[in-house]
Amino acid sequence: MKSAKPSSRRNFLVAAGLGTAGAVAAVATATKDKAQGEAAPAVDAKKGYHVSDHILKYYKTTQV
Repeated sequence: MKSAKPSSRRNFLVAAGLGTAGAVAAVATATKDKAQGEAAPAVDAKKGYHVSDHILKYYKTTQV
């Protein structure tokens, strides 16, 4: 007589794998659509890295 447990475990693992693959596909599709729908923001000169007096003072404190 065969036990039903290995079959149910197999079915669970297959279902979990398919569910994970579906979730990944849904997220990938959603981010792709979102990225295509939005326009790129204008570049702001004040954003990002720039050297200022405060930064230069910090660099001087880190010198060995």
